[in-house]
Amino acid sequence: MAFFTDAAWEAPAHWCRISTIEMHTGGEPLRVITAGLPPIEGRTVLEKRRYFREHYDHLRTGLMWEPRGHADMYGAVVMRSESADFDVFFLHNEGYSTMCGHAIIALTTLALEMEPRCAGADARALTINVPAGTVHARGVMAGGRVRQVFFRNVPSFAYLRDGNIEVAGLGRVRFDIAYGGAFYAIIEAAPLGLALGPEHYGRLIDHGRRIKRAIIEQCPVTHPTERDLSFLYGTIFVGPAMTPEHHSRNVTVFADGEIDRSATGTGVSARAALLHARGELRAGERISIESLLGSTMTVRCVEECRFGPHAAIIPEVGGAAHVIGRSEFCFDPDDPLGRGFFLR
Repeated sequence: MAFFTDAAWEAPAHWCRISTIEMHTGGEPLRVITAGLPPIEGRTVLEKRRYFREHYDHLRTGLMWEPRGHADMYGAVVMRSESADFDVFFLHNEGYSTMCGHAIIALTTLALEMEPRCAGADARALTINVPAGTVHARGVMAGGRVRQVFFRNVPSFAYLRDGNIEVAGLGRVRFDIAYGGAFYAIIEAAPLGLALGPEHYGRLIDHGRRIKRAIIEQCPVTHPTERDLSFLYGTIFVGPAMTPEHHSRNVTVFADGEIDRSATGTGVSARAALLHARGELRAGERISIESLLGSTMTVRCVEECRFGPHAAIIPEVGGAAHVIGRSEFCFDPDDPLGRGFFLR
């Protein structure tokens, strides 16, 4: 029907309109907000994130939840920086992340492909401030396109090893906790009777939520320097890789039952720190970890260091991202569901 064209309808001038670029990394969505946000005050990324949460959380729910998003949508708010190429914080169904690897890979891809001077370069580097600290990313270019992104994450460390906890409906569960920009409980899937394929999506979410709640109640975590980072973000179920040349498979359940389609950049960082602490990952060794979908991220330990009281590593994570579209979202002030709703 010819009258359904872009020019046939225009949002009233008083409506809030927010523009985005839609991307994915290994299947995990990223909604990058490019225009329409009100001013965000603050000096550091944590201050800016706090200001957004206190004043504009309705925009997070409006953009992440239905009808504009869904229970597993993920977003990024990019801002000018005084000390880096840009500052960014991250949105999801429950609130705000401390760090996000799949988003760093996507944002690096987008930033470099939007910069015409990168067209003839083999690689370009970016410095990015996130709530957890500063990460350093580089894009490997070919033909004006970013083919791969590698980023050096914040210091990552094993926090608790060989824990045991009673979980309602599951019994006794063994777990480790590690930090890779966010805290994760890491659990072997097989003893719980879990398989790490898409057809087990529902059970993985259910088990992930149960275990996370139990650990939060009985084993709170503390970040060495930042109170705002002191919480358990999710659970990572691990098991054998489906492809022989890969190291293993990760399925991450985070926020409020949100399941990562990618191998999870902060998750593979946490796993690398745990493997290194166990003597199972040597400095300089690179491994490839699968996601629920079979997409992969690589990770290697590039440096050993200390972070507060913890022996830590600097992990380098690699992956690839793709642009899938552009959107403009309108907020009708008379829409009773305009701030979003969340079904799981």
